Amino acid sequence: MNANRVSLFCDTALAARIERAETQLITKGSEAAQRRDAGRAGFVLPLAGGVASYAEEGSPLNKVAGLGFGGVPSETELDDVEKAFADRGAPVQIELAHLADPGIGALLTERGYRLASFENVLGLSLGGGHELVTPRGVEVRPSGDDEFEPWLDVVAEGFAHPDTQGVPSHEEFPREVIASAVRDLAAAAGIVRYVAVLDGDVAGGAGLRMADGVAQLTGAATAPARRRRGVQTALLSARLRDAAAAGCDVAVITTQPGSRSQHNAQRRGFDLLYTRAVLLKQP
Repeated sequence: MNANRVSLFCDTALAARIERAETQLITKGSEAAQRRDAGRAGFVLPLAGGVASYAEEGSPLNKVAGLGFGGVPSETELDDVEKAFADRGAPVQIELAHLADPGIGALLTERGYRLASFENVLGLSLGGGHELVTPRGVEVRPSGDDEFEPWLDVVAEGFAHPDTQGVPSHEEFPREVIASAVRDLAAAAGIVRYVAVLDGDVAGGAGLRMADGVAQLTGAATAPARRRRGVQTALLSARLRDAAAAGCDVAVITTQPGSRSQHNAQRRGFDLLYTRAVLLKQP
């Protein structure tokens, strides 16, 4: 980490740009799920600058993302979204940035939403480029289509066995559900895939999506047996280098509060930009 690094300040304009990128990511993944199985009753509904998405039963893509930077949604709009989720027997999960329009939190509270958890969005300025750091014995490379299944396997396996440090997530997903969502995102969202090789085997995988100068660091996971060997450090460094070279000015990562992922990101110079409150309303 550069000792002369200046902390990244997040104003509402930067938060809005990051949330737009998140909205696009969720939208493309959900639309891919619908194309994969047209018989499922999925939907993607625009909502006050964000999106309400339902991909399939139990999917991590079932959420409202990006809300709060395009005005306050109307009661009618929220009625329609809540009905769409209720018709599928699913709760409405809204991930609301604390830099969003404050009127939204008051409105959701009045409608019976409850606070379930938080997640942190961290960012790193890429304006000065980025130097590649590769721990000894770890090789990172872009992963082509011929290596898609090994990449998907290691990412899904890693997410199915998360680290337990910090505040636990309020939700858990079976491995097959994770694999399905990751496959849809990789197919449609323009994600560049990376694998990390350790001792000749694929030990970790990660993704990088670039939009409007924002480098979204997605899908990073390490096989449980290969953890604490520098795999995540290598994957992060390679993606930051490539994002900086492509002209992105900021890299972002989302973590659970107090998690090892947050710890590792802050050790590499990431700053905590803002927190999303996860709000739920049961059908």
